[in-house]
Amino acid sequence: MADVMIHEFLLGFIKIYILQFADKEPVYGKEIHDQLEEFGFKISFGTLYNTFHGFEEKGYLVHEERNVNGKIRKYYRITKHGREALATAKGKARELFTALYE
Repeated sequence: MADVMIHEFLLGFIKIYILQFADKEPVYGKEIHDQLEEFGFKISFGTLYNTFHGFEEKGYLVHEERNVNGKIRKYYRITKHGREALATAKGKARELFTALYE
């Protein structure tokens, strides 16, 4: 039970991280996956791409296809709606952490 809770908790922060990173520059799945792995987080590509697709459906991200060494790669960038969601999520996370460490 605790493992499931921790997984869900971390997945929420990983979603914020994806939006934060996409706010700086267009990103692609393997890039995010490798960065998260460097931080010690294991996330499957299926979970990661489902997150990207869900963010597209919500209007937080849009993608463009680029040909990279003969392969088509989807790069995702944040939208105005995504920036608003990111700002709200970061504010709520800050409030929660402040309350937890009072």
